[in-house]
Amino acid sequence: MSVKIRLQRHGKKGSPFYWIVAADSRAKRDGKHLEKLGIYNPTTNPATIELNVDKAVQWLQHGAQPTDTARNILSYKGALLKHHLAGGVRKGALTEEQAEEKFKAWLEEKESKISNKKESVSKADEDAKAKALAAEKEVNEKREAEYKAAREEAEAAAKTEEGEPEADVEKEVEAETAEEAKAEEKKKEEK
Repeated sequence: MSVKIRLQRHGKKGSPFYWIVAADSRAKRDGKHLEKLGIYNPTTNPATIELNVDKAVQWLQHGAQPTDTARNILSYKGALLKHHLAGGVRKGALTEEQAEEKFKAWLEEKESKISNKKESVSKADEDAKAKALAAEKEVNEKREAEYKAAREEAEAAAKTEEGEPEADVEKEVEAETAEEAKAEEKKKEEK
């Protein structure tokens, strides 16, 4: 029986979530597996990978062949490096302590790279939000200025329209009162 280390798809449509499993190569993709080694969630940024490195190394030592994607994941988490170092220990090129030190140093370097990536992604998100907010404020200020200008124009137009008829009415009223006053004076003079 040949064993493959591969991904087993879970999750709903459009939102994949994978288990990293050791399975018989003849089994279906999402079928029966021998052992679950970890999880892989590609929908997050950066992708979330949880892997039991020791179990993966054990399966690799027993001859399990990883698929291309599983190989990339195992390499990313250091399982292939640990398998390689274990081969060096078996051959006598390294001691167990030296192999463990090299693996820990590699893990620390990898974790710092991952944390830097997470920080840069979060900073980029914050910058994008800040730019969007600034652009939105600018658009709102522009709209508000346009609204105020239009409102002032409307008020000015209303005042001029209202002012002219009122002036005409006042003139007419003054003219009528003047005519009435003249008419009353004439009546008084006639009497």
